[in-house]
Amino acid sequence: MQSNLHKKIHAALIMDGNGRWATWQGLPRSEGHEAGVRAIRPVVEAAADRGIGTLTLYAFSSDNWRRPQAEIDVLMGLLRTYLDAETKSFVETGVRLGVIGRRDRLPDGLAEQIAEAERMTAAGERIHLRIAFDYSARDRILAAARQTWPHTPRDEFGRMITGDGAADVDLLIRTGGERRLSDFLLFESAYAELVFIDRMWPDFRPDHLDEALAEFARRQRRFGGLTDADGAAKVA
Repeated sequence: MQSNLHKKIHAALIMDGNGRWATWQGLPRSEGHEAGVRAIRPVVEAAADRGIGTLTLYAFSSDNWRRPQAEIDVLMGLLRTYLDAETKSFVETGVRLGVIGRRDRLPDGLAEQIAEAERMTAAGERIHLRIAFDYSARDRILAAARQTWPHTPRDEFGRMITGDGAADVDLLIRTGGERRLSDFLLFESAYAELVFIDRMWPDFRPDHLDEALAEFARRQRRFGGLTDADGAAKVA
């Protein structure tokens, strides 16, 4: 059987466990979020080196607005800081940045900062890094449905949901020990291979990405059809 890693894949990551990581160490939750941001760069670099073409990170869900305002302010500030710190490096290393999710509820100036970072990195071809911020998969599906006629082809409908033409998710990883998707890329993950990791996101390293990729490579992906191992011709 051909390896699942024979082509560039779309990996998605639910970066869960920042707050619990901090609490268990007697630290403020804000320090957990800061540690979580520091964990991103080596994972993005490793993903690009290992043949991942698109990496989507779940940073802030639309339901996260329910959190205390002080924590929300920290998360908004961390996105500003991340864009300030990384955009120039992305340009130099060929990372194309995209942010998916609503922008009308973000603090003043943040949407413009996102748009500028996307513009500056638009030519990047090494890896497409997508950050889901104020994101809800159900809202994206509903918005796409409201824009289409009943007979819109699935592929066109899917492009309206992703907003940037990203392919379906091949591998979805969630850290933090939870076993759910939490309204993340529901349409695009219809046939994703799911890997759940107990480790909290701030402790996630490239080695753990390698473990998830190794597990992905062992999986048989049938997409509703059969493989040779089932005694029939493979249907992709």
